[in-house]
Amino acid sequence: MPSSLQPRRRVLVLGIGNILWADEGFGVRAVEEFHRRYTVPDGVTILDGGTQGLQLVNYLQESDCLIVFDAIDYGLEPGQLKLVRNEEVPRFIGVRKMSLHHTAFQEVISATDLLGHCPKQLVLIGCQPLDLEDWGGPLTPAVRNQISPAVELASSILAEWGVEVTPRIAPLRESEWLLANGIDHLHYEMRVRS
Repeated sequence: MPSSLQPRRRVLVLGIGNILWADEGFGVRAVEEFHRRYTVPDGVTILDGGTQGLQLVNYLQESDCLIVFDAIDYGLEPGQLKLVRNEEVPRFIGVRKMSLHHTAFQEVISATDLLGHCPKQLVLIGCQPLDLEDWGGPLTPAVRNQISPAVELASSILAEWGVEVTPRIAPLRESEWLLANGIDHLHYEMRVRS
């Protein structure tokens, strides 16, 4: 079948985490930056999954490929990125919990598997956190400095999958932001620091 007649691949770029717990917000901030930096073709969804847990099952069921940004305790140096693909991504409960919400995301992947449509391609871009206990605090510099490399890594993975992203020329209007109401990265970090 000619490639033009093949169904378009459905891709989900997802950030998970909790911006209220310092480095736990890495995944949300990374997907927010990805959205700020790039436009994506039809068939690609960019989502702040926050701490939604099982509410994300429908999004995964509708996706053929998944990239997840998250703060993961790999036992590495703080701020170090690690990429995990496909079967290396923990799917079932019983695997060592890697972050505060990790068990919930394992449940999401497990439930999606049980319902018969888990994304065929799974990529987890994890960043080793330094601080997960500073309630209301910003990302630590070691983790904040990995947002841009993580976004570029996601862009290169999408290219491997044949998905072209385009750098934005004009800044996003406030109505186009992924996060609003003062919890976007710029405003939240500035408020925390002042």
